[in-house]
Amino acid sequence: MKLLLRRDQKSGMMGMGKIAFVLDVRADLTPEEKDSIKKYKLGDTMLYERDKIADKGSGLLGLASRMAFRMMNITVSVDDLEKGKRVECKDIIEMVAVEEQIKEAARTFKEVLSAASTFGGESVVEV
Repeated sequence: MKLLLRRDQKSGMMGMGKIAFVLDVRADLTPEEKDSIKKYKLGDTMLYERDKIADKGSGLLGLASRMAFRMMNITVSVDDLEKGKRVECKDIIEMVAVEEQIKEAARTFKEVLSAASTFGGESVVEV
């Protein structure tokens, strides 16, 4: 697996307003890795999720706050990595932090895929 990252930025409406920082992430997977994802149904596996809402609220106010939260929340699943995902961040610091966490999640997921490829076989570990 190779993790492809692209940093970009975009300005607000008509060049005014705050600059948004954009991180595009995508994994370049081998055919064997794609087979393991399909075989073990790992596509929905969440690799990164920023913020979880503690109190969902109720009524119209609760609905509005949940919708606003969903727009701010960042999630990256295995399917997102395979297809590519664009993550918008409010500042460079957040973008760098998200990038590092996605890299770490991808490294962990690579270990999962490696483990999945060894089922039904034997491995030798020299101690």
